[in-house]
Amino acid sequence: MAKLPSLIRPLVRNLHPYVPGEQPKIKGLIKLNTNENPYPPSPRVLDAVKAAVDARLRLYPQPTSQRLREKLARLHGCGPENIFVGNGSDELLALAVRAFVEPHQQTNFKFRNSQPSRSVVQYFVPSYSLYPVLADTHGAAKNAVALNPDFSLPSLGELKRGRVWDFNAALTLVTTPNAPSGHGYATAELEPLCAAQQGVVLLDEAYVDFAQENALALALQRPNVLVARTFSKAYSLCFQRVGYGVGQADLIAALDKIRDSYNVNGLGQIAAEATLDDLKYYRANFQRIIGTRDWLSRELTGLGFCVLPSQTNFILTRPPKPAAADWLQKLRDRKVLVRWFNAPEVKDYLRITIGTPEEAYALVQAAKDILRGVKKQG
Repeated sequence: MAKLPSLIRPLVRNLHPYVPGEQPKIKGLIKLNTNENPYPPSPRVLDAVKAAVDARLRLYPQPTSQRLREKLARLHGCGPENIFVGNGSDELLALAVRAFVEPHQQTNFKFRNSQPSRSVVQYFVPSYSLYPVLADTHGAAKNAVALNPDFSLPSLGELKRGRVWDFNAALTLVTTPNAPSGHGYATAELEPLCAAQQGVVLLDEAYVDFAQENALALALQRPNVLVARTFSKAYSLCFQRVGYGVGQADLIAALDKIRDSYNVNGLGQIAAEATLDDLKYYRANFQRIIGTRDWLSRELTGLGFCVLPSQTNFILTRPPKPAAADWLQKLRDRKVLVRWFNAPEVKDYLRITIGTPEEAYALVQAAKDILRGVKKQG
């Protein structure tokens, strides 16, 4: 009998999977580590989902999410053929890699001009840590290019002079606003980048409802641009896993060809449709979250934290001494979960989800308690 490792592809054996934020297993923790909306779905959404828990559960859902696509098309001023609905926006990202990128026999090498661009998945760092996992899973080449030290986008001229950016990359992924920094990017910055790329550009707008502007117009105007969005972050539907993409019909059709059949569950479709019928409720919550974000940023700044400007439902902040990794544990000891990444660009920072005002206040009180302890030890 063959040994187990020989049954598994080398690519999979060597793969480093995506690591999600901690899901607490004990009660009483304040969960500020996974960028969930602190407010529940609209009562109309809850009623719609409850009403659908009936004999329909034995049936397959609508295979193309057609009703939801039609509602989204009306919202965005396009046709249903310009909308793809997926099992979270993560499915859209994964399908984009499969649809637009040729696998390469080597996966772990840095970009050089001689490498086949049709095999290149390109993205800025730091950004969504799922991107390299998707590239590795597909056997694609990765081209990770650093953002500026303040997490702003390099200009087109800087990218050309640096000779590390591939303008022929098969797929370029841009998180806008950025995660984990929270930095917002103006459409005027993104448009020349999209125009210069020969391959597909996917603008990942998971947090756009908390930002000052969006780049949806680029997806409807340019033949090589897709915008990805989700009902998770802003619309309180993480549990249902519904996301969507907007773009030219031929790009959408390519994604549709390779999606799983019945890829979006029926209750998720119903919840998303009901969400679009009650946008006033959610827009009020966006403003509440932005208000709490601004308050928390001021409070932490007053305690000696360096808080970066944010256009998302989280902040990235560099705490005063001790190290950020120590703060992660000290906050957890005080029943507050935040997120820390060991990537060199952000290892000195904590990413903190914006919760309710009460949760933000509890975080500040925990931070004050930690600082008092540090002062006594010093």
